[in-house]
Amino acid sequence: MARDGDINEPTREFPDYPTSESLRDRAEGSPDPDREPGPGVPPSGGGAARGLLWVLGAAALAVVVLLGVQATGLLPDFRNPFAKEQTDRSQPPLLKSIRDLSRYVAAEGNFQVVVDVQNDRRNVPDFLLNERTLFVGAGRVEAYVDFAKIADGAVVVSEDGKSAEIKLPAPQLGETDLDMDKSYVFAEQRGLINRLNDLVAGDPNRQQQVYKLAEDRITAAARDSGLAARAEENTRKMLEGLLRSLGYEKVTVTYTAP
Repeated sequence: MARDGDINEPTREFPDYPTSESLRDRAEGSPDPDREPGPGVPPSGGGAARGLLWVLGAAALAVVVLLGVQATGLLPDFRNPFAKEQTDRSQPPLLKSIRDLSRYVAAEGNFQVVVDVQNDRRNVPDFLLNERTLFVGAGRVEAYVDFAKIADGAVVVSEDGKSAEIKLPAPQLGETDLDMDKSYVFAEQRGLINRLNDLVAGDPNRQQQVYKLAEDRITAAARDSGLAARAEENTRKMLEGLLRSLGYEKVTVTYTAP
């Protein structure tokens, strides 16, 4: 028997019972969204997985086809879009002058010198202001005889044509040619102020002093090496062999004072 307090309460809703139409739909195989798939039925996410596999397979096939076509040479090689490029904006060479040379290079000396030069300031610590360079310089010096300076009457031939006397100018040393391909800075020390100055202003000719010292020392070494005497001997032998091949039996070569 119901209680008096429950007489005025609304009737509770009962769950829906399947009707004949819903039963017919289920019999025909209509999917029920609230129904879990039974055993053997693939989940609804299987279609997305198969689509992803198809995309990956098509991409792999496209890569294989491109590589095969490139191997056959039908397409140009793939180039790096960020490859390094060099642009040469140099001006064409300008001919300044032409000079005829009448010198005979009779000897050449190759030298190497080590230059250790330091520039600093008094009462200033080296870590603040200091510049020291250890430079290894390689250069060559030529010794030559300038035939253009042969004076008139320098060649005297005897009356019988069997002897000749030649008077030549003394051999000279050419300018020192510093070979930058074989020269290098072995070590360098620079103070803090020197490094800051390089960052702010910079000096592309900073090593010119070191190069000049290396050239001067090589030139001095060439003077003391007997290179000029070697040039005299080689020039004498060359002229003696040349004139004797022309029929002269006696050839005398002398040099004027430098």
